[in-house]
Amino acid sequence: MSKPVCVVIGVGPGNGTAIARKFAAQGYAVALCARTQTKLRALAEELPDAAAFVYDVTDPEAATRVFAEIEQAMGPVSVVAYNAGSGAWGNIDEVAVNVFQLSWEVNTRGLLLAVKAVLPQMRKHGGGAIVITGATAALRGGLASTAFASAKAAQRNLAQSLAKQLGPEKIHVGYIVLDGMVDLEKTMRNMPDKPLDFFLSAEQIAEAFFYLATQPERAWTFEMDLRPYAEKW
Repeated sequence: MSKPVCVVIGVGPGNGTAIARKFAAQGYAVALCARTQTKLRALAEELPDAAAFVYDVTDPEAATRVFAEIEQAMGPVSVVAYNAGSGAWGNIDEVAVNVFQLSWEVNTRGLLLAVKAVLPQMRKHGGGAIVITGATAALRGGLASTAFASAKAAQRNLAQSLAKQLGPEKIHVGYIVLDGMVDLEKTMRNMPDKPLDFFLSAEQIAEAFFYLATQPERAWTFEMDLRPYAEKW
């Protein structure tokens, strides 16, 4: 396959789907990754040159296997969009240790394993881009974000380390801080008092992913924060 390949890890009904559609529209072959293939079939059929791969980021062996499968089926990976996340909420009295651990496994260790798995391909072919879905919790802890904030802060620091090391190898690592609620249908139904402009647009988040992934290397952005104007900050 002659198209550049974008791997979207964590394809759900919001950001993951929007990112996949954006890269497909821009001429990429898209590898759709999620824990179950049932979520991916319809989208894989909708997009040209898309394929679905079962990928659980909490499985330490999964990344190496899946990236090898993607390279064999679609070609070397040019872009990774790491959109996997675990958003369990609770304060120190409420959060369970296994929930805390899961948040780290998804947000931080999962990113580490994915990057280790894709690096040989990107290095062999002279570069690439790794763009990560972050959150405001990466910058500050909240009363109910004991697990999520600590994992996201670790993820952000990991991304910084990766960016500094891999930049000279022409591998661009970018981190997008999402400050607000994404416009998922379920979320908006549960918040009927909020106007549309209260919510982040998944389509516009996808635009930011594509922008970072295709920036000229002499003016790379590491961190970009996105929010609707109605969000307080």
